Amino acid sequence: MSVLEEMRIRSLGVIDDAVVELSPGFTAVTGETGAGKTMVVTSLGLLLGGRADPALVRVGAKAAVVEGRITVAPGDAAALRAEEAGGEIEDGALIVSRTVSAEGRSRAHLGGRSVPVGVLTELADELVAVHGQTDQQGLLKPARQRQALDRYAGDGVSVPLAAYTAAYRRLRAVVTELDELTVRARERAQEADLLRFGLDEVAAVEPLPGEDVELAAEAERLGHAEALASAAALAHGALAGNPEDPEAVDATTVVAAAGQALDAVRAHDPALAALADRTGEISILLADVAGELAGYADQLDADPLRLAAVEERRAALTALTRKYGQDIGAVLAWTQESAARLTELEGDDDRIEELTAERDALRGELSGLGQALTDARTEAAARFAGAVTEELASLAMPHARVSFAVRQTEAADETSGIDVGGRSVVYGPTGADEVELLLAPHPGAQPRPIAKGASGGELSRVMLAVEVVFAGSDPVPTYLFDEVDAGVGGKAAVEVGRRLAKLARSAQVVVVTHLPQVAAFADRQLLVEKTVDGSVTRSGVKVLEGEDRVRELSRMLAGQEDSETARAHAEELLATARTDG
Repeated sequence: MSVLEEMRIRSLGVIDDAVVELSPGFTAVTGETGAGKTMVVTSLGLLLGGRADPALVRVGAKAAVVEGRITVAPGDAAALRAEEAGGEIEDGALIVSRTVSAEGRSRAHLGGRSVPVGVLTELADELVAVHGQTDQQGLLKPARQRQALDRYAGDGVSVPLAAYTAAYRRLRAVVTELDELTVRARERAQEADLLRFGLDEVAAVEPLPGEDVELAAEAERLGHAEALASAAALAHGALAGNPEDPEAVDATTVVAAAGQALDAVRAHDPALAALADRTGEISILLADVAGELAGYADQLDADPLRLAAVEERRAALTALTRKYGQDIGAVLAWTQESAARLTELEGDDDRIEELTAERDALRGELSGLGQALTDARTEAAARFAGAVTEELASLAMPHARVSFAVRQTEAADETSGIDVGGRSVVYGPTGADEVELLLAPHPGAQPRPIAKGASGGELSRVMLAVEVVFAGSDPVPTYLFDEVDAGVGGKAAVEVGRRLAKLARSAQVVVVTHLPQVAAFADRQLLVEKTVDGSVTRSGVKVLEGEDRVRELSRMLAGQEDSETARAHAEELLATARTDG
């Protein structure tokens, strides 16, 4: 089990520099009013990720620092979370620190590693249950009361709740998609019409890949057919000669003559032989070019009708590229994407039917799970209320009765709720139940919400009773109670101390108290006292033993450490506590 062993507090409130040593069992923190007892609670709150208030920094100091040493067992949830955050555990101890500057900046460290403050908050969930006046106010909220009941119920609620939560999330997703499909039906219909028109327009033209490029080239040739034919004829004549002009000189004849001249003497010089070979290659190349020019001129079509047909086809293709893509390749890609989108849009009606069927099935599933949650909570509520009522009897509230109201709110209509108990009721992410903790403080009193039916002292005892009950089913390693005994005195105070001692058998309990009846039951009592200058120093938080503890309990009883009557009463309280222990 994880145990908070020690806290060092520097420059926090009235505390200058002090070390708080805690015991694994029940530790009571006492001291005169204003001595700084609540700074112990505040310090622990900072270690657990609480809000950093620069007003807490001691006047004249640059920053307040709180360091805590927690023993953790390997495999504990707290140890695993610390290791995930990169913190180191040395010799089974985890060091946690929090620094708050006077300017309001806050830093957190876990196991020697700087971490976000949120990590400390997560760690706190595994380590400590804190109860002070503000936390008691939290118990007044129905949502917190439902969480408390669910926590007590264990698997009886958590198993159906997990299934319910999964179904609820899926239902939210289905309803969202269904709403989008139905609300946007007109927009989708308009989009589908535009896609059909475009696809029909492209299909009527039937463009082929690369057709626009090929037609552009053909139009260029057809538009300049005469110039191309004339140029080809002149070039052919220059290369191969003109039959109608035997006297004309052509390139083929000239190059052939050059080749013959070089061939005649090539045997006398290898360099000249190489030039003769190259001249022969030129002659062959000229013959090839001349032949292709003759064929080009023969194949050249100057048909104006073909040119008109090409231009008409290009105009049809241009009309498509103007609307659907920069070229025919892009137009064809658009048709594929649009056809897929149209199929999707046309399938929306089928999708709406599928989603509607799934929605109805999920609502039916939630109805069954919601009923299971209601039944489990109702059964757990009876057990929980009975156990808390029994604890209250031991806390000097013998006639008090605690109960839970587990109820549902009627839905506006059948389509907006789920069926629980034969009624259509409002539902949410945790089920259809509204849970409220009721208290009847005495016989004949009507059970009322604890916010209205409990005084401060009664509420403190209800909180303690709830935690004692929880300790048997879902304990946490450490409980911190700040003024849990507010409004309590006499026999009730003794019972509060006895119950805290009982809780300390299974967990570490730290209590800030002003009641000697409570402090007497502690395994360790710490005294917080100021120096003459109004600060709490290292020596200002000390463990009380023997005579010192009797003197402090006497002061708490009568305000006089040396009163013989008070001392006798203090010794009696300690003896009673030891006997009960």
